Parts: sequence; C-alpha cells; structure tokens
Amino acid sequence: MIKTAITEMFGIQYPIVCGAMMWLAGPKLCAAISQAGGMGNLTSGSYETEESFREAIHEIRRRTDKPFIVGLTLMPSVRITPEMNRMYVRVAAEERVAAMEISGTPIDKGLGMEHLEQLKKAGVRVFHKVGALKHALHAQKVGYDGVYCTGYEAGGHPHPDNVTSMVLTPTMVEALDIPVISAGGMADGRSLAAALALGAQGIMMASRFIATTECEVNDLFRQELVSRRENETTLFGRQALGIQGRALKNHLIEQVLAIEESGGGLNELLPLISGERIRKAWDSGDVDEAPLMVGQSIGRIRVIASCAEVLGNMCTEAREYLQQARDMLG
Repeated sequence: MIKTAITEMFGIQYPIVCGAMMWLAGPKLCAAISQAGGMGNLTSGSYETEESFREAIHEIRRRTDKPFIVGLTLMPSVRITPEMNRMYVRVAAEERVAAMEISGTPIDKGLGMEHLEQLKKAGVRVFHKVGALKHALHAQKVGYDGVYCTGYEAGGHPHPDNVTSMVLTPTMVEALDIPVISAGGMADGRSLAAALALGAQGIMMASRFIATTECEVNDLFRQELVSRRENETTLFGRQALGIQGRALKNHLIEQVLAIEESGGGLNELLPLISGERIRKAWDSGDVDEAPLMVGQSIGRIRVIASCAEVLGNMCTEAREYLQQARDMLG
C-alpha cells in the first residue's frame, strides 16, 4: 500500500485512478480496477437514459463493494445534451457514488453552482480535470475536492497551452491546498514514482487500462497499443473545431488532418470523428477507421495484463524506484 491523501480520502490501496473513456470505462473495467485496489471509472456519456446509467452503477456494485468515480465531460457535443448532463449529476448524487470527475467546462459554470452543491451535499467528492493553473485555482476556490493535473501527453483533449505533466504537476502542487492527481504520460511504476516525487497525491491513467484483460475492447486494439511507440499519436481538431484532441496515428486521422489543412470545418469532419464511429471501431477492431483517443503513454505499454497485475506491479516498481532515489542520497 502507498499512503497518500487520495488513498486516505477513499480508503483505497493504490493512488491510481482510471480516467474517463467513452464506451470503454464501463461496469466490468470499472469494477475490476476498484476491486484490485485502485479507483475505477464509469463514464457517464456512454449512457443515454437515466435507467441505463443507474443500472450501470448498480452493476458495478454487484461486482465490487469498493469505491469508484463517475466521469462527466462538459464539452460541446452533438449527442449529449445539457439535460443529460444534469441527469448524470442528479443520479450520481442520489446513488451517492464516491466521486465525480468533471472535464471541460467546470460544473459551476457549465451547469450551475447548485449542481456542485448537490454533489457535495450527497457526500460525492468532486474533481476537475484541468490543464492550466488558472483553472485549478478556480476549482479550489469554488469547492472542488481535488484536481487532475493533465499534461500535454494525455489522450483525449489536452489543454491548448501544451504544457507537460512534468512541469504542470509541481506548479499546481505548489499553488494549491487541495490534492493534485497527475495525469498524462502515466502508465507504469516509473511514472507513478515520478508523480509522487513531484508532489502529486496520485495518478490518473486511461490508455494503460485499455491493454488489460478486463477492458471490453476488440483484442486487436490491445495488441496495437503494445506494438505502438510514444511518437505514434498526433493532435488534431484545434484549427477546425477549436478543441484539440490527441489520437493514435492512423488512416482516419490522416484524412482529418488533410481536411483541416485544406480549410475544412465541422460539417466535413463530423462524419469522421463521431462518437458512434469510435464505438463501432472499438468493437470491430478496425484500427484505421476512427479517431482513437490515446496518449503518448502508449509507448510505455509493454504487455497485456489484468487490472490487478497492472496495479500491483506498478506500486511494487514505484517503491523500488523511490528507494533507489533515496539510496542515491547516501
């Protein structure tokens, strides 16, 4: 066990949290991570009705009695409406989940301060995923319980400041009084040890959990992540969409970048980057047919393993690396 503010807050064994992953962070993977001693994630946007979302929460609880986090993304979406986001918050509060991860617009601005208060009143810890210090300071000011400090290396939608987690983590740690969880580039014991040395109280990782036996994804993708290197992701979308994303380099992303380069906009890009297209690709195993949002940490994924093996090995290795650093001091 590694003892930090995060392990103490939630009563978990390892200071490792799974990040939100649309279509992938469902009950099976979420429960496996939590049962193994980490903090699993249920990504709310994968569910379009209150009934299906609530049932996913209940399924996790049938699989494990350990705490888990619910991911909520407050970013522009064609499919997910403001009413759905308000429903996710209400159900999370009613079900008294352990925590909620907010990414994109902060919940007090995106939905209203009353929604943050609703979660807090229900005992739900609230974390904001941020890529800039000013946003972390805002989260602390309005009452978030902690922040995910998300560097440029991350998959999904890294902040356009493009600051790495190596620089961003200590900057936030020094400026904040709430716990900082370091994200972006996290995949193994070395990255966990580095984050703890930088002052983080834990790490968030997502791409690494795709290459686990419990992730419900076509096995071709697991094999693909093991074979790819750290330079095989790319940024897209900033020019045409105003929101950048990081995805695996593939044929589809080449098309997206070509459209952007020629001055194309949302109408041309939307059929290529839709969430439904991504969902079908995860299921089919067609690596070239969707923007697969993974981070540079794929270069650190060496093997496919169970969640318990990943978490246990990471923490054992982190202790060894931190001890090696202590030994260097004489």
